[in-house]
Amino acid sequence: MTESAFLRARRPEHKQQRREAILVSARELASASGVRNVSLGAVADSVGLAKSNIMRYFGTREEIYLVLAAEEWQSWSEALTDRLRAADGRNDVVTALAETLADRPLLCDLLSHTSTSLEHNVSVPAARVFKRTVRSILSDLGAQAGRACGLNDGEGAELVSAAAACAGMLYPVTNPSPTMAELYAQDPDLAASCPKLLPTLTRLLSALAIGLPQLRSE
Repeated sequence: MTESAFLRARRPEHKQQRREAILVSARELASASGVRNVSLGAVADSVGLAKSNIMRYFGTREEIYLVLAAEEWQSWSEALTDRLRAADGRNDVVTALAETLADRPLLCDLLSHTSTSLEHNVSVPAARVFKRTVRSILSDLGAQAGRACGLNDGEGAELVSAAAACAGMLYPVTNPSPTMAELYAQDPDLAASCPKLLPTLTRLLSALAIGLPQLRSE
């Protein structure tokens, strides 16, 4: 659709369609080249709009990706809920957490940028919607994870929160830049120190799940 047609779209359903088109383009660009490499101008060009028109729907580039982060959290929650229903014990829960995160590179990428950039250039209303969405998901998943592996709700929420935090921390390390990838190809001893996302995340979460009950007396 041309920019002039976009500007003539006044009905609420048309505005929602344009908003969704912006999110789809931003998602595709980030999936192809990484969140950090996508500018507001690139999103605007992809949709066929001026940046000023993008800002009718999202105040900043960061707000676009904060909305996408909330959508990714919700998608993860649905997938993890399905896994947790069948989980029986600590190992099943840890495996479900690690595998569902490793299956979602865009979510992991967004997690790696959330606190360092995406939450820094957004409006208070946008930040509130995102934080309340995540808090609700963590509370629900925490209760489910706790029931499946003998943790209380608070401990379950800690485990799920740690899973997301560790995935965000590990993702950029386990997906090195072209320069680092070339370095690792030239120096196998350095490549050996580059962790793998799934086994590293699984090990960290296993240690946490084992340790949390030991801290109750403290």
